[in-house]
Amino acid sequence: MNKIGLIIWREYLTRVRKKSFIIMTLIGPVLFAALIILPGWFATMEDKDVREIAVVEYDANGQPVPDSLQFFREVIPNKENIRFTYLSSARLPDILKLYEAAHYDGVLFLSQGLISAGRETSVELYYRKTPSMGMEVHISKSLEKFLFDNKLRVKNIPPEVINSLETKINLTRINWKNWPNQKEDTTDVKRGLGYAAGFLIYFFIFMFGAQVMRGVLEEKTNRIVEVIVSSVKPFQLMMGKIIGIGLIGLTQFVAWLILTFGISTVAQTVFFQPSAKAATEITAPSDIMNSNPVVGQAVAESGDREEMALAFNGFMKKMKEVNIFLIIGAFLFYFLGGYILYGSLFAAIGAAVDNETDTQQFMFPITVPLIIGIIVMINAFLNPSGKMAVIFSIIPLTSPIVMMARIPFEVPPLQLLLSAVLLIVTFLGTTWLAAKIYRTGILMYGKKVNYAELWKWIKY
Repeated sequence: MNKIGLIIWREYLTRVRKKSFIIMTLIGPVLFAALIILPGWFATMEDKDVREIAVVEYDANGQPVPDSLQFFREVIPNKENIRFTYLSSARLPDILKLYEAAHYDGVLFLSQGLISAGRETSVELYYRKTPSMGMEVHISKSLEKFLFDNKLRVKNIPPEVINSLETKINLTRINWKNWPNQKEDTTDVKRGLGYAAGFLIYFFIFMFGAQVMRGVLEEKTNRIVEVIVSSVKPFQLMMGKIIGIGLIGLTQFVAWLILTFGISTVAQTVFFQPSAKAATEITAPSDIMNSNPVVGQAVAESGDREEMALAFNGFMKKMKEVNIFLIIGAFLFYFLGGYILYGSLFAAIGAAVDNETDTQQFMFPITVPLIIGIIVMINAFLNPSGKMAVIFSIIPLTSPIVMMARIPFEVPPLQLLLSAVLLIVTFLGTTWLAAKIYRTGILMYGKKVNYAELWKWIKY
């Protein structure tokens, strides 16, 4: 055990002193905080360039329609940065010449056939500058509303009658475990946390597992391992490398967690504090509770920085309702369990081959479960109690990723216990198998290894 500890300490110190580790530890939180902050911040930065769009209405013969006969004049209202000019003198063959010579950023063609169109149709927009999504939605929604109202008028149904019959439903989700206290719903926040945690597990397993494989392969290629195994057993060397690099991952994760929280807190204070005006106008708790916790989406819908500030603060408030200690504890357990499971297999691959090119044939069976885990994870945070999510959160090869997507949603203790026990048993088994391969392969040179050969090593 003393020798394993020395190997762990050597691996840890060697890698923690590298410039690449220090740089990534400092840059990582900035990138994570940027992913949280920048989408909402950019959403408030409106496009100041005014877009000029020419609207040409034509009949069934492709000829421009005079002003007096146009159906769609003024149907699409101007916005602060989008202006629509309705043309009536331009003929269809001259449109392209007009488009090239004029100052218009785009030309929108509207056929009078739209009046009698069915449930789905299309219009053409030729552009000089790529239109924004907001412009596309504005054009589509304006035309849809006009055509809908026109069809109502044709059928002698006043639009106000239809509007009076429409009822919008907002679903308020309340966990009955909280009854009679109706705590604020945090489902959206939990989905975001589940996705982020599962993806980080996938990322860390791949990144640090590959480091284990490259480290073993490098020592084997340089023949350093021949000197090392004269003093320690191959199993001790393998476990020392796996645990040492795993501790590097934990160190980096803890540093990222602290720095990301600090940066996000500072950003909340600097960028997302609502003004006094907003604080007096929106004081009801329900306004914050009903706001979308995803800052970017709230800003896209409101287009108002004050709304963004309130949404971000609402998001941070909901974060306090989540059992963050359970999530962090589960993350550490599933990271260690998943990393040791896959890290031992990566170490076995590094010991079995002579160069990185030969690792590809053995990498495929290892990467497939990880990719399946990412695919199922998407289903898990959308439907955390579904059969697929439950099954793959218990299977050890995918549980580190899928279970982390379910953890924020209060997984039943029996499922969590079963998943944890199976993961422990499996990584002990894979470590034993990997050690058998490692012991033989670490001193094997110049021979192409296949699966049959690996099976012989395991049986030795």
